[in-house]
Amino acid sequence: MNKFRAVIAAAAMGLVLPLATPAAAQMEIYEDWEPAESVTELTFVKVDPGSEEIYVEGLKSTWVAANKIMKEQGTISSFAIYMVPYKDDYNMVLRVTFPSGEMLQPSKERYMKFLEAYGEANIEQGNTKVLELYNKIRTIQSVAIMREVKLLDE
Repeated sequence: MNKFRAVIAAAAMGLVLPLATPAAAQMEIYEDWEPAESVTELTFVKVDPGSEEIYVEGLKSTWVAANKIMKEQGTISSFAIYMVPYKDDYNMVLRVTFPSGEMLQPSKERYMKFLEAYGEANIEQGNTKVLELYNKIRTIQSVAIMREVKLLDE
């Protein structure tokens, strides 16, 4: 009787197992989906409790000001600051979206154009703010660079 049960169990597994395994991938790049040209960078930040408003105020005069210029110059397409409630690892996320991965590469021409518009005084002020304020109230947890997957219509 035990042999009979073993044979039945093996037969059942032989029938059910192929249904349980996922089908081979049917999606093909550039036919069904493609990577977006734009690239997004996320910076995950842990700000000390009660220091969020101070940090955002500082970001406004440094990070936001620099990003506005880079957006005007076409280096980035958008940026934003996000609050993340109920998360232990980080409580803020800074997002910058670049129109293409090329904008992540170093460029003396873009740098000089940015420097001319933003000014060395602002860079110095920003560096001082990072050293004197940001490093005391926040910790950068990680940075992720990602590219959207765009599904193509049939």
